[in-house]
Amino acid sequence: MGAGLPKLIATDLDGTLVRSDETVSDHSLLVLRKMREAGVKVAGVTGRGARLIELCRRDLPEADFFVLAQGGYVVDQRTPDEPRVLRRERIDGAQAAQALALIEAEVGPLTVLVEAHDEPRMPLWGDPNVVWPWPEWIPYDRSLALAGPAYKVFARVENLDADGLLAVAQRVVPGSLATVTQSGLGYIELTAPGVDKAAGLAVVAAELGIAAEDVCVFGDMPNDLPMFRWAGWRRVAVANAHPSLLAVADEVTASNDDDGVAVWLESLLTV
Repeated sequence: MGAGLPKLIATDLDGTLVRSDETVSDHSLLVLRKMREAGVKVAGVTGRGARLIELCRRDLPEADFFVLAQGGYVVDQRTPDEPRVLRRERIDGAQAAQALALIEAEVGPLTVLVEAHDEPRMPLWGDPNVVWPWPEWIPYDRSLALAGPAYKVFARVENLDADGLLAVAQRVVPGSLATVTQSGLGYIELTAPGVDKAAGLAVVAAELGIAAEDVCVFGDMPNDLPMFRWAGWRRVAVANAHPSLLAVADEVTASNDDDGVAVWLESLLTV
């Protein structure tokens, strides 16, 4: 662990900073504001798509940067009236279809959702039998949904949970075709080759002129693993984190519902 404070704090949102009731506490926001006042940059790093940027800004108004869509969309918003998009990387629809076919050859028919757009409130396109916790998708022909590029493609199958399906997908889908992860929604997620949270954070670090050793990260799910392996200052999992993340974390803090990110950061401010 580096002495003093990191130069960049990067926190996942859902399940890490955001509580189970889909809110962020005033306590958490106050601590993050104090970190910024101490000269530390703050980044929200999330699987949420680019179309959800306004929701991200609501949940983390202290963010200097957002890394969205598992690293495929990176925004510098230090000048909030004129935010700059630093990265926009989508998976080719034909490549996504090929990856889905490889998985279906192993597990049978998948249920698929496609997130193609970055305009606010744009819907996801989905197979007719999609089960999704939010009313933000419309039934759509899969071949048409994958006729162009997409930020993310979600997939699930009835007889496997997300971890089981992820293990199959990572075995049969080459990294040159797609990156595959899961973030706790019951689906695996396919992004463009080389797109993950570490790659997105590396864009932020380059913009700030800092090294991975200067970055402290917080997370809870397998999609956070790349940035945990990349960051060098400290890797902190919340208590409710997935076992795979707990296994590689330097430290474990309180759960998201108990403001674990803020609790851990406060310890730095009181040293």
